[in-house]
Amino acid sequence: MKGEMTRFDICLPESQMEFFQYAANLGGYRTLSEFVIVSVQSKAEEIVEKHKAIIASAKDQEIFFDAIMNHPAPSKNLRAAVKKYNKQAKGNELLV
Repeated sequence: MKGEMTRFDICLPESQMEFFQYAANLGGYRTLSEFVIVSVQSKAEEIVEKHKAIIASAKDQEIFFDAIMNHPAPSKNLRAAVKKYNKQAKGNELLV
């Protein structure tokens, strides 16, 4: 993300700060800030993607159930096709 830079300050226990610094060192990050930014960015993207999937899923469900519950009446051509199919299917029954 480009644009104007801003500051983000946080207070945390010293033990947590030391743990984060240790993780940053193990991960090969140049600074603790780099580690925090990369980690938070990754987690934020994960959360947003999950939320988008839930929203899309809910919207898909709404569209699907609306189509089932509020479907239009069958057209003349569809009714004729069903009659034709049923007539043909009746003559082609398989013995089981």
